[in-house]
Amino acid sequence: MTETSADPGTDTPEDDPYLWLEDVDGDRALAWVRERNAETAAELAGDEAFGALVAELREVLDAPDRIPYTRRRGPYLYNFWQGAGHTRGIWRRTTLEEYRTDEPAWDVLLDLDALAAAEDEDWTWAGAQVLRPAFRRALISLARGGGDAVVVREYDLEERAFVTDGFTLPEAKTDIAWIDHDHVFVGTDEGPGSLTASGYPRTVRRWRRGTPLDQAPLVHEGTPSDLAVSAWHDPTEGFERSFVVRYRDFWHHETHLLTDGGGPVRVDVPDDADSSVHREWLLVTPKAPWLGRPAGSLLAFRFDDFLAGHREPEVLFTPDERTALAGHAWTRNHLVLETLQDVAGRMHVLTPPAGPGGWRRRELADIPPLASVALTDTDPDGGDEYFLSVTGHLVPPTLHRGEIDGPGERIKQAPERFDATGLDARQYFALSADGTRVPYTVVGPRDHTPGPTLLTGYGGFEVSLTPSYDSVRGRAWLARGGTYVVAGIRGGGEYGPRWHRAALKADRHRAYEDFEAVARDLVARGISTPGRLGVTGASNGGLLMGAMLVRSPELFGAIVAHVPLLDMLRFHTLLAGASWTAEYGDPDDPADRPHLAALSPYHHLAAGRPYPPVLLTTSTRDDRVHPGHARKAAARLRELGHRVLLHETLAGGHAGATDHEQTAHNSALEHTFLWRTLGGPADHTR
Repeated sequence: MTETSADPGTDTPEDDPYLWLEDVDGDRALAWVRERNAETAAELAGDEAFGALVAELREVLDAPDRIPYTRRRGPYLYNFWQGAGHTRGIWRRTTLEEYRTDEPAWDVLLDLDALAAAEDEDWTWAGAQVLRPAFRRALISLARGGGDAVVVREYDLEERAFVTDGFTLPEAKTDIAWIDHDHVFVGTDEGPGSLTASGYPRTVRRWRRGTPLDQAPLVHEGTPSDLAVSAWHDPTEGFERSFVVRYRDFWHHETHLLTDGGGPVRVDVPDDADSSVHREWLLVTPKAPWLGRPAGSLLAFRFDDFLAGHREPEVLFTPDERTALAGHAWTRNHLVLETLQDVAGRMHVLTPPAGPGGWRRRELADIPPLASVALTDTDPDGGDEYFLSVTGHLVPPTLHRGEIDGPGERIKQAPERFDATGLDARQYFALSADGTRVPYTVVGPRDHTPGPTLLTGYGGFEVSLTPSYDSVRGRAWLARGGTYVVAGIRGGGEYGPRWHRAALKADRHRAYEDFEAVARDLVARGISTPGRLGVTGASNGGLLMGAMLVRSPELFGAIVAHVPLLDMLRFHTLLAGASWTAEYGDPDDPADRPHLAALSPYHHLAAGRPYPPVLLTTSTRDDRVHPGHARKAAARLRELGHRVLLHETLAGGHAGATDHEQTAHNSALEHTFLWRTLGGPADHTR
């Protein structure tokens, strides 16, 4: 318990002495932030070694031989690129023939650095939607300082210019989608009553070019307590359809088919299931048992038959104790499945029947052990082309391209970015408090000598942590003698919906018990010791770090939390926080408040406990997780006499950085803090 609150379950805003730090742009709050930033810089960034590390990390981030991942839109492959000379980035395209070469010739469509300079705005790229099938017009989203709120502008790809009097919207958390050249679906901030409590659109309109938005016909309207509403159009020839979705909360939604004259038709799948429609097929992944099939299955129906009442599915995937569905994507004639088996990737191709009969199945690629495989692009309109990336903790990414039932090719290969001599990746399992086997992967020296070890986890929102090649972590940590550990704790999606639901709401403590079990197992195996074991996590993973701080500080030698949630009694009142009550619970609900009070790190900070040193990072422009979480926790830790550093970037959004210089600086702060705290020469190289 804290010195300022005897019972966090009864806290009111008036009990919190640091509420003023929730004033994002307040003069007093920003002055306090500048003081903390100066302290952090003085302690971590004041010598030549720090500058050298930033330069080394910036080098790999800017490397011109990185793989430029693309999206096919018609005859071109599109890519957004940041690097030396293009700090904010360029949007560009090329042909497949050029892309196959070592140095493709790129056609630059939009230079964001030039645009930001010309308009004196802190623009960051937030994506583009290109209108099918002509692929000439795009809806470009630009964010100030990397936030979630965007400005939308229509762009002509042939003229290389924004369209005068085109579709344009001011800054908001807008949802927009093309219907045709002259119409879009749009939900945005239209003033009082147009947004949900989470700050997302409550209404969606069908907006015609050249007409006022407020006169556009209303397509659907949600309630203030909903998460959001959204609509989109599928222009596939012969299967043109429009859909609208009402998201009641993060995990429950209702999908309707929009008809010309008969009103919306409910696609009657469970409201917690994932579903999608491609040509004649409806795919459904239930999150709970449905139609006699287990949660996490993939079920296929003919869409028109399903609307007519047919409910006998073709079962395309059934999970087991070790295997879960990770994703799927269509080509023109085939379905590609991504699965995880003990967190390692597999890829399969399924071919639907042209008439009576079942689906055909085969493995698409031979994936090495402890590796990830991910589809980076398919073209469901044009053909059966696919691009897939294979990588591992010590395996630089390889990009493959192929045609289903045709030849494949290795089209790009990233070089090694750090010296992995003497390193390997191994998977272990820890036993959690209730006996559950929790997977974790250790990347580091083969000799198992106890040394500086960095453990990370997430444990929420059904997000899976899979093997990946992190060149920044590799240079800053692995190549300097550190060991890196990734824990696949409950709350994530490593084993599908059951793994996520096991740590939902009042069961969140299971995620924390899993993480603690991994920490203890690392010590028991002689991989590290508590004094040399650091932990790091971001966002919900930052909440995990806060939980470790107050639950089991004796297990760790250092804690780093990026853009964290920490005040679990007020998170629902801050920015997008109301959208996460389906994950954590609602502090205003008497049934949920006790467990939220029990797990809220901010309310359990106390004097006299053996907390390890803490580094908190956040962003003033994070409009998803409020910077007040990190600010207030830092203030309370300081008040209670604990060692804490805070670094807050003025821009960066929820990612904490908008360009490679910020990314390198933030990473250098983290790793300098860890080396100095956990021991080991920061300048040691292999």
